[in-house]
Amino acid sequence: MNDAPKTPSPADPAASAAPGSEASALLRVDGLTVRTAERTLVHDFSLHMAHGERVGLIGESGSGKSMTTTALLGLLPNGVSASGSVQLDGVEGNLLEASERKLMGLRGNRMAMVFQEPLTALNPLMRAGDQVAEIMLQHGLAPGKTVAGRRAVEMLDAVGLPDPAQAARAYPHQLSGGQRQRVMLAMALANDPSLLLCDEPTTALDVTVQRQVLDLILELVRERGTGLLFITHDLAVVANMCTRVLVMNQGVIVEEGTTEEVFTRPQHPYTRGLLAASDLDAVDARGRLFTVSTAQEYVPPSAEAPAAGVDETHAAAHERLLAAEHAAESTAGAGAGAAAAAGVGAAASAVGAASVGADGDPDPRPAAAAPVMRVTDLVRTYTRGKTSLFKPAPEVRALGGISFEVPEGGRLGVVGESGSGKSTLLRILAGLDQPSSGSAVVAGNEVAGAREAQLRALRQNLQIVFQDPMGSLDPRMTVEQIIAEPLLVPGRGETAADRRRMVAEMLEAVGLPASSAQRFPHQFSGGQRQRISIARALICRPKVVVADEPVSALDVSVRAQVLNLLADLVDEYGLTLVFVSHDLNVVRHLCDSVIVMQSGEIVEAGDTETVYRDPQHPYTRRLIDSSLTLRQELARSA
Repeated sequence: MNDAPKTPSPADPAASAAPGSEASALLRVDGLTVRTAERTLVHDFSLHMAHGERVGLIGESGSGKSMTTTALLGLLPNGVSASGSVQLDGVEGNLLEASERKLMGLRGNRMAMVFQEPLTALNPLMRAGDQVAEIMLQHGLAPGKTVAGRRAVEMLDAVGLPDPAQAARAYPHQLSGGQRQRVMLAMALANDPSLLLCDEPTTALDVTVQRQVLDLILELVRERGTGLLFITHDLAVVANMCTRVLVMNQGVIVEEGTTEEVFTRPQHPYTRGLLAASDLDAVDARGRLFTVSTAQEYVPPSAEAPAAGVDETHAAAHERLLAAEHAAESTAGAGAGAAAAAGVGAAASAVGAASVGADGDPDPRPAAAAPVMRVTDLVRTYTRGKTSLFKPAPEVRALGGISFEVPEGGRLGVVGESGSGKSTLLRILAGLDQPSSGSAVVAGNEVAGAREAQLRALRQNLQIVFQDPMGSLDPRMTVEQIIAEPLLVPGRGETAADRRRMVAEMLEAVGLPASSAQRFPHQFSGGQRQRISIARALICRPKVVVADEPVSALDVSVRAQVLNLLADLVDEYGLTLVFVSHDLNVVRHLCDSVIVMQSGEIVEAGDTETVYRDPQHPYTRRLIDSSLTLRQELARSA
């Protein structure tokens, strides 16, 4: 982990001159305006950036961030034009007026780009090493393929790939997401550019891989004196990476300054709203996350003493559990068990049962509530295609005998990186896959060995909210048809009028107007589509809702709204929530208990606050240490 100070030191190239001074400016952007025939996308954008300076450009979807960076590189799509002035140190003339031939000579040489999704940015038909070498050959910085290939391996080694020679021979699909992003970084830095543009380069990565890639970018740009323009909606990443920040909203820069100034003393209401919605360590008087509309009461973090605020706000979520336990203990006689079922079960029962899966020893404590979900020794193995006539087909053990319970009304978080077994577990719980052995009982329905007809009751009692709402909503169906679809299964007796009434009630419950019923998914924003997904999941009044990364694709302000909505609906309908995420901060805010999965095993389980404050397993500690929070990064930079 790179704990280097985020403010320029005398050795830092960015410290040699004030940002934007004409003598030292690496990049000078004045009056940049980007427009289509119908509207203006970016209004009068200006930025003067020094050599070696690290600038963050933050804003939500549609704010104009990506249009600004593509304009700088001369890569605007057809029908979009740019005016103003863009000048790069050492290059004559306005880049907005430069020929395509001149721009091709600059891209990958003087300025380079690292994109958000490396799998789409890399050529799937070329080996990784050849793609890095091609950059050098195109700009004439290597005398031939042999030298370029050797330097490509050296660059792959410089970006931290464990076996660079082998990685150079691999195709993109044979590499992990983090490895592909390292290849992209090697390509971007192959010709030692003076300006590096990063457009959400770690959004799709696991938390530990994200931290590794961010540390690597920071280390490389500091070593080379490269200017960094980092585009993201994640304010904690900007606090980790950048010395200066620009806040963009609807194509306009609404605030700029040093990272500490903007994040601790925001002047513009939009900046304050972004900070409030990003800060999962802060809640309002009702224990809800702040949103842009409720940010007036938000107190920005202090770089000098953020830890106290963190402890206080995380404690607020924990107090719900303690209050429930106290209520259970104070209930006399036979009623104590019922009180415990309503209160303590949220974490204690799930924690105790999950601990069985973690260490194999039975929990001596009696169950506080009958579990609505019980997983026992669940195993799932997959058989790969045969690679030899004489050897059996290799097996992949996706789940290795895990056990846990979730009581009625519990909020269980499931965390782990890609390949940990989270998705396999969800598929089995939803009846979309069968375990190789073991048992999974959900709302009284045994999944193992169940026939399709027997799974209908399960699917009425368990509903899923998916990660990508656009991918899970039928674009040809109206919102009313989408939400009402779970009511059309055989055995239900609602009339068409009943279904219309229930859809109207659910739209109101998720904060959408009744007129939404006749519209189509493409007519809504990402956050509104996720609300539609939640309404569809709750229309048949399930006992269990499984949320699979439901906010990872959303902007921070929308994320806060959806998390508040989920918490409210779980309480209102008495739902049991299983929340799957790689974002540990979201799980910490929303869930009472947590299980940590690695390679198909539960390596740690317990009450959420206990696990986060005192992790016992090295993998859990690594996940928590790699997780970025706004307050921690500001404290580290102070």
